[in-house]
Amino acid sequence: MKLTESHKDILKLGLLGGLFFIPFLGGVHLFDWDEINFAEVSREMMELGEYLQIHINYLPFWEKPPFFFWLQVAAMKVFGVGEFAARLPNAICGILSLIVLYLMGRQLYNRRFGLLWALVYLGSTLPHLYFRSGIIDPWFNLFIFGGLYLFLLFYWKKEQFEGIQLSRGSWTYLFAAGFVLGMGMLTKGPVAYLIVALCLFVYWIKERLRLYISPLQFLFFTLSASLVTLSWYGLETLRHGPSFIYEFNLYQYRLFSTPDAGHKGFFGYHFVVLLIGCFPASVFALRSMYAMPEASHRFQQNFRQWMLILFWVVLLLFSVVQSKIVHYSSLCYFPLTYLASLYLKELWEGRLSFPNWMKWSLLGIGGMFVTALLLLPYLGNNVHLLTPLFNDPFALANLEAAVDWGVGPLMAGSWLAVVLVGGLAWLRAGQIRNGIVLLFLGNALFVTLTLWTCVGNFEAYSQRAAIEFFEEKATEDCYIQAWGYKTYGHLFYARKVPVTDERSHDIDWLLQAKVDKPTYFISKVHRCEALEKHPKLKEIGRKNGFVFFQRIP
Repeated sequence: MKLTESHKDILKLGLLGGLFFIPFLGGVHLFDWDEINFAEVSREMMELGEYLQIHINYLPFWEKPPFFFWLQVAAMKVFGVGEFAARLPNAICGILSLIVLYLMGRQLYNRRFGLLWALVYLGSTLPHLYFRSGIIDPWFNLFIFGGLYLFLLFYWKKEQFEGIQLSRGSWTYLFAAGFVLGMGMLTKGPVAYLIVALCLFVYWIKERLRLYISPLQFLFFTLSASLVTLSWYGLETLRHGPSFIYEFNLYQYRLFSTPDAGHKGFFGYHFVVLLIGCFPASVFALRSMYAMPEASHRFQQNFRQWMLILFWVVLLLFSVVQSKIVHYSSLCYFPLTYLASLYLKELWEGRLSFPNWMKWSLLGIGGMFVTALLLLPYLGNNVHLLTPLFNDPFALANLEAAVDWGVGPLMAGSWLAVVLVGGLAWLRAGQIRNGIVLLFLGNALFVTLTLWTCVGNFEAYSQRAAIEFFEEKATEDCYIQAWGYKTYGHLFYARKVPVTDERSHDIDWLLQAKVDKPTYFISKVHRCEALEKHPKLKEIGRKNGFVFFQRIP
């Protein structure tokens, strides 16, 4: 069978995504909290043989539904419990996302725009980085965006927008939209539906309260979205009663109304995250935020309106939410990279210019990355220069870690400097295609080089001493407990077995009672005073800010 041009593009994007996203997945320990938290949930699923109710530390975990953990479990059953398997689902999601964006872009404009959108997403810093992580959001975002796109196909079919071929019936698109959105709800919770519902509401206001979707159609859409999640809700309730589902929904409310410990931030937090973190797409997207050349078709203009709505709904929603975490605004990556691609398309076709403010913005943000990478080896080898900046005893002790920085960061920083200078020179000279490819493919290589040469060193400072201690205890029948700080590392890396004595969840019991196993406590250097004074504990070591204690049974 002869492959079509579209099939060849899909194969090339799949290969490109695989080359970028899969290598090095297991090269660095998982990071506290989220990566280790989710991997531990999946490991405990296998330990317990319980795939519907979520557990952490073998206690019910109310925060997330199960779909992402099922993906991790599947990977762990094939590749074993570890970093590679925990991160592989997102690498697959990255490959799939590039293909989906290509297909959307091809349907919206043409083959070139589809490839352009996929390249812009691949070559933007945080969107690229998240596909090499073990967090839930890449799949969550893909389902939300896919559901919204299918809803737009329903809307365009219903309203008989011209210029786009839609071979299915409007109700088919509406059902598919709800079903895919339901998968998002099964991945991370009802906020998936909330985001899309808010977008629909804003568009309704924009349409001056015109019912562009009938109450019956909206109900059908909602029921379609509920089908997937109701299967889990229903089975869980039948097996264990309503308590788990009640606590799950209560947590979703708390997430929006109160800040998590350590996750506070100012209102403009996500504005800064997107501007710097989505470099270089964020700079190009700024131009698409205001008047653009008129699109050839009504549906193209309408899609841009929806992308602006989605971007601002997500950005403002999570600016209002009390907890400020980088990946909360990650759904913005899809509309942001679309808007960037739209500007680059117009630039390529000669309908827009490349202004000086854009050039200096790219140089300014990119220059921060370059400067940081060029300075890292020097600062890493002369940490005494950093000590005046820290008042935290734990952070100062972290800097005692023996880290060999080598020349890797210099290579990464130098490469990005070449990419910036060369890409901007081509754009200024009117060689738009070359400039786009160099900027975005070059930045993707920069992210890869930075991960390979720097992330392991950061991990050595922040947590490796603790993780290595946990790994040493993985073969010992013992209790391990963190004191004075939150971690999931002792569960995952010490391979905690299912609890046989419920009293072991009680820290006071581990400290005071007659325990039946060696018991270890880990704390941070500035929070261990109570353990140092405890008569039944013996300090057995300290390293890079972590202090380790033992209690003999």
